[in-house]
Amino acid sequence: MIGRLCGTLVEQGVDGICVIDVGGVGYDVAIPLGALGRMGGLNETITVHVHTHVREDSLSLYGFATQSDRAAFRALLGVSSVGPKVALAIMGSFDAPGLATVVAHGDVAALKAISGVGKKTAERLILDLGDKLPKITPASAGNTPSSASLSGAGAAGAAIGALANMGYRPAEAERAVQSLGEAAKEMSVEEILRSALVALSQ
Repeated sequence: MIGRLCGTLVEQGVDGICVIDVGGVGYDVAIPLGALGRMGGLNETITVHVHTHVREDSLSLYGFATQSDRAAFRALLGVSSVGPKVALAIMGSFDAPGLATVVAHGDVAALKAISGVGKKTAERLILDLGDKLPKITPASAGNTPSSASLSGAGAAGAAIGALANMGYRPAEAERAVQSLGEAAKEMSVEEILRSALVALSQ
């Protein structure tokens, strides 16, 4: 199994699929959108902590900025009805401390704002993850938006939080999301995040 990759980021897709060149071999790695900015840019050397997901017909790699994020992803996979796609979407909105904060506060609304997570799944996540994130310390108010703010802002708030985790200033992230206007109300966290990243790159 592959546990870690250190190489050059040579391709970066808007869907989070990246190609990391390690000694001339390119590895396709799915990385949460919220983590890409923390790892580095194109043609830079990055290190990703990898979860290797094996199925009968495929082998997929999922990469994370920290071991804690990878541990949180694995904990998510242990929840009934949560597969890699939904788990990756959740990790795209929250890093490990942020997820621990949401779970600790029982914030169903913050989880429901993520595409693919309904009320029942959100409730199950909070119930099942309560004792599975013991080594992840909930984020302090100064690092990650509070669960209350995420609940009030829905998908837009979750996207702003993800942008802040990527290293963007809160005010800068908020302006990028607000620039999407009324259309943002009909978009998922992932759609808002992609559009906001495009706006920030211009």
